[in-house]
Amino acid sequence: MTETVSQTKLASLRRYHNFTQKQMSEFINVDLRTYINKENGTSQFKLNEMFAISQKFDKSIDDIFLPPDFM
Repeated sequence: MTETVSQTKLASLRRYHNFTQKQMSEFINVDLRTYINKENGTSQFKLNEMFAISQKFDKSIDDIFLPPDFM
């Protein structure tokens, strides 16, 4: 069973750059509810979505999407 992780780093980055969840959902071309579920950890981001988001914020995928205690 895979564990989903709330994307607190992503949410913080999004707020820091003054992007709404709606804007992010449009950026990765998903429904707003789908984006909210992904950011909250209810469902997972696809690799292409993670790649696009990491480029948007000029961060590595690891920096945004791995949990802080990942070893």
